Amino acid sequence: MRNTQEHIYKVLFHNQGQVYEVYAHSIYQSDLYGFIEIEDYIFGERTKVVIDPGEDKLRQEFEGVQRSFIPMHAIVRIDEVEKEGVAKVTESKGENVTPFPMPVPSNEKKT
Repeated sequence: MRNTQEHIYKVLFHNQGQVYEVYAHSIYQSDLYGFIEIEDYIFGERTKVVIDPGEDKLRQEFEGVQRSFIPMHAIVRIDEVEKEGVAKVTESKGENVTPFPMPVPSNEKKT
């Protein structure tokens, strides 16, 4: 039943204090340890009379990109969806999000 349809994934990830929501046909774990690869981005048709400026910004940012390597810890969520939505960028206020604890290197030498 779904075998004839192409898969569409909605991927939310953090990038420079913002949350990116993009749609793509292919996502998978990368050979580069700790990364997710995203290929075949999906954006709305340019022939529409009304163009969403947020989606257009993302389209320009990912124009010519064949594959993106997103660090696994930046991924918020990946959903398989029936049809694509509007790609967008939102501010990450971090009110309900606790960052993953990272070790802090010290300059002390252990003997």
